Amino acid sequence: MHVLVTGGAGFIGANLCRALELAGHTVTAFDDLSTGCSANLDGTDAELVVGTILDPDALDAAVGPADTVVHLAARPSVPRSITDPVASHLSNATGTVNVLEAARKDTLRHVMCAGSSSVYGANPELPKHEGLACRPVSPYAASKLATESYTIAYGHSYGLPTLAFRFFNVFGPLQAAGHAYAAVIPAFVDAALRGHPLPVNGDGTQSRDFTYIDTLTSVIVDAVNRRVTSDLPMNLAYGTRTDLLTIIAMIDELVDGAITVEHGPDRAGDVPHSQADDSRIRALFPDITPVPLEIGMKATVDWMRTVV
Repeated sequence: MHVLVTGGAGFIGANLCRALELAGHTVTAFDDLSTGCSANLDGTDAELVVGTILDPDALDAAVGPADTVVHLAARPSVPRSITDPVASHLSNATGTVNVLEAARKDTLRHVMCAGSSSVYGANPELPKHEGLACRPVSPYAASKLATESYTIAYGHSYGLPTLAFRFFNVFGPLQAAGHAYAAVIPAFVDAALRGHPLPVNGDGTQSRDFTYIDTLTSVIVDAVNRRVTSDLPMNLAYGTRTDLLTIIAMIDELVDGAITVEHGPDRAGDVPHSQADDSRIRALFPDITPVPLEIGMKATVDWMRTVV
């Protein structure tokens, strides 16, 4: 099939482009390069189309040849959304509507959209199952709830074959570290390899359901191959929960050095704990075996040694 990946030059998108190619698909990456990088696609045959999901005409042209659209393009980061909530809304909510509109023109294309575990927000129940009430606590989380809601609504309203995932703290090679909004694992590993203190917001007891990138791409490739759809959102994580202090200890062992930690205040909009209920994903994707955290962490550190 011909698969269009919006945000295809980003960390998740470029890894997905490679996985889709290995599965035999023709891939086009659509990216405005605001957070992605064309070099992430080096060594692939993916066509890179530079454009923004806020440009309906550019989207129409890119979506036209595609059989399937995997919509990853977004304005990431909770802190970034607190600084500029309107930009997050435009990219994540309006941009998603533009993608869905393009996908339903001429023929109904299979569409998968990337939502976020942040939609659970202030709901304290663990593990997080898809039937829980969503209580977003940041503009980013609210915009990602809009992303998945529009995706599911287009399925109901127009018969568009859709699937909305909720990603949980994805990490792995190609994830950038050198900016103010870096995700926690690349920020920690980058600091450790440079001999700098690891920047910890809060006391480090916060916990997350970390998902290695190869697990995520395996699920999405399987969904493309089998044209999986659902009228409900789906957690894309496998029910693990690891606190930041444990992650720090793993990094300390992997870099074989005496690392130091620098604690700062809790970040606005963050939740203390996150863990997925994995019942639905295991039922719909029974052949996927998630990559263990230890293996993913080693692969991530090995890759970051090559770029730090």
